[in-house]
Amino acid sequence: MELPKTAEIVIIGGGVMGASAAYHLAQRGMKNIVLLEKEKYFGTGATGRCAGGVRYQFSTEINVKLSLASLPMIERFKAELNQEVNYRQCGYLLVATNENEAAIFKHNVELQNKLGAATQLLSGEEVRQRLPLMKFDDALAGTFNPKDGTVDPNGVVMGYINAAQKLGAQVFAGVEVIGIAVSGDQIQSVETSFGKIATRTVLNVAGPWSSQIGNMAGVEIPVTPLRRQMFTTNPLKEIPEDFPFVIDFARSLYFHREGEGLLIGMSNQQQTAGYDQNVDEDFELVNLEAAIERMPLVEKASRAAHWAGLYEVTPDAHPIFGATDIKGFLLCTGFSGHGFMHGPVSGKLMSEFIVDGKFSTVDVSMLDLKRFAEGRLIKEYNVV
Repeated sequence: MELPKTAEIVIIGGGVMGASAAYHLAQRGMKNIVLLEKEKYFGTGATGRCAGGVRYQFSTEINVKLSLASLPMIERFKAELNQEVNYRQCGYLLVATNENEAAIFKHNVELQNKLGAATQLLSGEEVRQRLPLMKFDDALAGTFNPKDGTVDPNGVVMGYINAAQKLGAQVFAGVEVIGIAVSGDQIQSVETSFGKIATRTVLNVAGPWSSQIGNMAGVEIPVTPLRRQMFTTNPLKEIPEDFPFVIDFARSLYFHREGEGLLIGMSNQQQTAGYDQNVDEDFELVNLEAAIERMPLVEKASRAAHWAGLYEVTPDAHPIFGATDIKGFLLCTGFSGHGFMHGPVSGKLMSEFIVDGKFSTVDVSMLDLKRFAEGRLIKEYNVV
């Protein structure tokens, strides 16, 4: 494989962030864009291992605004990029089973409604009526947004990759970044497994691996990789077509329709940081038992597939956008499990920052790297 010797920008990471950034930069007229992905195929890192959920339901203004900008881009995706992404608007139904959660849910719905997201607040009884296959005797409240749902991650990534290539961007899979040269405080080049590329600008969209890329440039990035895993079932004829994406919030347990069966996942609250993407079979049993308790029907299901992926978690569960102390070393990372749904707008935002010097579509300037040192953290509650 022969890489170009120079580039106006090198984008490190070929998931949804990198693909979106490459497309939007090319759309803005930038030439000599090079995107590098270490895996054999684009979108097979964190993006390809996610549950594919997209939602408006967040607890902070900035995350809601990111959804309000990003999800309509997914709705328009086929019309604009001629790529099917299977946006299924089944709605997310978050269920509160304690008084504290119920109070926070009420506050979150008020915020979302104020910003323009049509989320509904449900009573415990309304939750039970909507989910007759599930046992939610302890449900106190719920929130539901009918425009939330699921999307095909591969479709989104390849839609952007193909469109970026048509506009002249050069994209390479199977190329690993092994070093970054810095002179003084300025990026000089990127060293890869296939040789060096001279460049003055690097965009780090490496997700769970972004702190490793940061170390190469001498930049400390507070992003921690955390394993999350899920499994799918065989077809279950009892699951209705309009079954929503259900989240048992206190347990971080979720269900959504996948084909004719279910996709089920649960966060391991004792999970230690690391890059292990093998399925923890012991925890899968914990997940299965919790799923059967909530939906007895699962007991008669068989497992179709299972896999694990990585969240890229920051101390405040919000992403990092923009510049660092090294000139030309830019960040778009740390989405803490919400990167896929915010990927479309985030790539566009980075194109605005690079071309115009400011974020226009959504003002994410408060989500800079310096906020951690300066104590300006913004905590997101709706993390699953």
